[in-house]
Amino acid sequence: MEKKYIFENNKLVETETENAAVYVYTAPDAQEQKFIVNNFDIDEHTLASSLDPEEIARLEFGASHAAMIFKRPKNYSSKEQLEFKVASMGMFLYEHKLLLVLSEDIPLFVGKHFNSAGCAQDVFLKIIYNAIAHYLEHLRVITSISEEIEDKMTESTDNKYLLNLLSLEKSLVYYVNAITSNGFVFNRALSLSQKLWLNEDQKEILEDIIVENNQCQKQAEIGYDILALLIEARANVINNNLNILIKKLTAITICLMLPSFIVSLFSMNVSIPLAGHPYAFMIICFIAALSVVSIILFWKYKKW
Repeated sequence: MEKKYIFENNKLVETETENAAVYVYTAPDAQEQKFIVNNFDIDEHTLASSLDPEEIARLEFGASHAAMIFKRPKNYSSKEQLEFKVASMGMFLYEHKLLLVLSEDIPLFVGKHFNSAGCAQDVFLKIIYNAIAHYLEHLRVITSISEEIEDKMTESTDNKYLLNLLSLEKSLVYYVNAITSNGFVFNRALSLSQKLWLNEDQKEILEDIIVENNQCQKQAEIGYDILALLIEARANVINNNLNILIKKLTAITICLMLPSFIVSLFSMNVSIPLAGHPYAFMIICFIAALSVVSIILFWKYKKW
C-alpha cells in the first residue's frame, strides 16, 4: 500500500501528486517492491531487510540516499499473550525526500513532534523520536503488568503467572537488543550527519535522540534485571509454599492415621482388653483423641 505526503504550512498532508516529499509503503507486494527498486535506486537486499523482523539495525549509504534499517516496537495485540515484539523499518533519506518501508500499517505521523515539520530530514528524526517514546510506553506497560502478576502470584501457585513473567522477560530481551543496536546506528548517523543533509539544529535533535535512546536502553536493562530477579524469587516462593502445603498435609495424614490405627486395633475379632467393659467405646475414643493431641504437642515441641 502506497501513501504520499507533501508539506503544507510545515505540516504533512496526504496527496496524490507524483512529486511528493514523503513516501510510505506498507507491506509492499512484489510489484510495488519492483517499482521501489527501479524508481528509488534502492538495493533489493536492503529493501527486503526493511520487512525482515530478524534483521539487525544498520546505516548504509547509496549514490543518492542514506538507508537506515531501524528497529521499532510492534503494536501490541492481545493475541501475543504478553509478548512484546520488535519489527524492522526501512528509512531511505534523500536530500529532498524520504521513503519509508514497513511491514504493518501503523500511525506514523502522530503526536506533538509532527506539529511542525518542514523537510524530509525533520520527518526522519521525528519518526525516530516517536519510536523511542513508543518503547518507553511499552516499558511502562510491562512494569505495570509484572506488578499486577506479582500481586496475583501471592495468592496462587498457578504456573500460568510464572509463564506470563517469562514472556515479559523474553520481550525485554528483544527490546534491549533492538534499542542497543539502534543506539549504534544513531551514533554513526551523528558522525556522518553531513551525508544525511542535517543542519546544526537537526544535529542537536539527533544528539537529544541519542540521549533519550541511552536512557531507554538503561530502563529496559533495569526492567530486565528486576524481572529476572522477580522470576527467581517467585519460583523459590512457589517451591516454599509447596513444601509448606506438603508439610500440612503430612501432619493431617498422621493425625488421621493414629486414631484410625487405635480404633482398628480395638475392633479386631480377637480377645482384647476392654472387650466386656461398659465404657469401652468412650475409653477407645478418649485414647484416639489423646493420640492426636500427643502428636500435635510433639510436632510443636520439635518446631516442625
